[in-house]
Amino acid sequence: MTWDDGTPYVEQLAPGGYAYVQPDGGWMVNNCGVVVDGSGAAVLVDTASTERRTRAVLAAVASVSRGTPKALVNTHHHPDHTYGNGLLPAETVVIGHEKCREEALAAGLEATRVIVEPDYGELTLRPPEVTFDRELTLHLSDVTVELLHIGQPAHTTNDVLVWLPERRVLFTGDLAFNGGQPFVLEGSVAGFRLAITRMRSLAPEVLVPGHGPVCRGEDVDRLFGAMDGYLDYVQQVAADSRAAGLTPLEAAQKHADNPYAAWAETERFVGNLHRAYAELDAVEWTRLGVPDVWPDMVAFHGGPIACHA
Repeated sequence: MTWDDGTPYVEQLAPGGYAYVQPDGGWMVNNCGVVVDGSGAAVLVDTASTERRTRAVLAAVASVSRGTPKALVNTHHHPDHTYGNGLLPAETVVIGHEKCREEALAAGLEATRVIVEPDYGELTLRPPEVTFDRELTLHLSDVTVELLHIGQPAHTTNDVLVWLPERRVLFTGDLAFNGGQPFVLEGSVAGFRLAITRMRSLAPEVLVPGHGPVCRGEDVDRLFGAMDGYLDYVQQVAADSRAAGLTPLEAAQKHADNPYAAWAETERFVGNLHRAYAELDAVEWTRLGVPDVWPDMVAFHGGPIACHA
């Protein structure tokens, strides 16, 4: 299977490294990953937004590993990456940044009341049970898995990279969107650009984005460049539009015909402008939530925003 088939599929990245890729990569339709060592033991990277999708992820993991997954790493707290945590057996340890646990507990199942289309099934909130601040290394029998907090708000406040240094494979969570607009409402435009610099410094050969197809070789750096160019554009529009007295929604509408209009989830442009406005003269990071700006995003979209989860 491939991305164009529209059906979730497993893609091998390197010996012992796999991505579970879910088209179309839109709202609440994310990618997951699995790292398998020589003994067949598995570490899972993220779960999915619904019971049905997460059970499919676990079936795929079972097809390439043996036994119960040793651990699950959450790349950040967003529901499409964590709502399936409760379907893992108790012996699987859930790991994440300390702020991932805090944010998951604070948000609860709020997303089910904002994005109401999916059949979420039976969900049990399960935040990370093992947390860390900056870095944590998992030593499997023959694979090293490095968990790296990005160091500042970017996509969220708690973004974690999952890096396989011997394999040159990087699971980014939502620090990379391939084909869709990055989303920085709950993070930072400037911080996301710093995160891109950090990811580039690792020089990955294979990159698994949080949404969209896997990137390899030169396409990895091409994606970094495209995302950075987009974020630079958001900052420029925000600065000019705020000086002109426009609201973020008015700014997005004025610049709707832009070089990135063909990217999926264009309504994120409004949310990103809200964050960029907040950063223009903020001394400290301020919280902005999806429910707060969802009406503006729906208005820019021109009607209800579809979710195919």
